[in-house]
Amino acid sequence: MLRVSSTARLLIAGQAPGLRVHRSGVPFDDSSGDRLRDWLGMDRETFYDTRRVCIVPMGFCFPGYDANGADRPPRRECAIAWHDRLFTLLPQVEAVLAIGGYAHRYHFARLGRPLPRAAKVDEVVRRWREFALTRPRLFPLPHPSWRNTGWLKRNPWFEADLLPDLRAVVAAAISD
Repeated sequence: MLRVSSTARLLIAGQAPGLRVHRSGVPFDDSSGDRLRDWLGMDRETFYDTRRVCIVPMGFCFPGYDANGADRPPRRECAIAWHDRLFTLLPQVEAVLAIGGYAHRYHFARLGRPLPRAAKVDEVVRRWREFALTRPRLFPLPHPSWRNTGWLKRNPWFEADLLPDLRAVVAAAISD
C-alpha cells in the first residue's frame, strides 16, 4: 500500500485500502483509482511510477467493515507509528493530495494548518483555493469512491473549477 521514493514530488495521501486493494497489494487498484487517475489526468503507468508519485495511506491495511457494512476508519496506529517519521524523509514533496477527512486532518495539522475538529470533507474541499499558497501545496479532495457520485453531481464546480487547477498542480509536480 505504501509507495515512496526520494525523488517523487507528488504525494497522494489516501485513507486506507479497501478489501480488494488490500488483497492485491496495489493502492487504488479499483474503480476509485480509475476515478482518481481521471481526476488527475494521469495514466496508470505514471500513477504507479514511484520516481514521480508517492502513495501513503493513513492506514496501511484494510480496517474491516462496521456493523453497516461500510469500511471502518483507518487504524490510528499507522499514523502514530510511521507518518511523522516518514514525511520528514520526503522533503522534496511539492504537492500533497489529501483524500478524505482522515487525510485532511492529519496533513493540514502536519503542515501547520490544523482544521477545526468539526470540519467536514465537503467544507474543506470547498475551501481548496485558500490552500494554494501552502508549501508543499495542500489539495483537499473527497474520496473518489462510487459512494460520492451523488456529491459530485450536486457540486459541478468540482469538475469545472477544481479539477483544472488540480491537473495543473499534478502536471508540474510530476514533470521531469
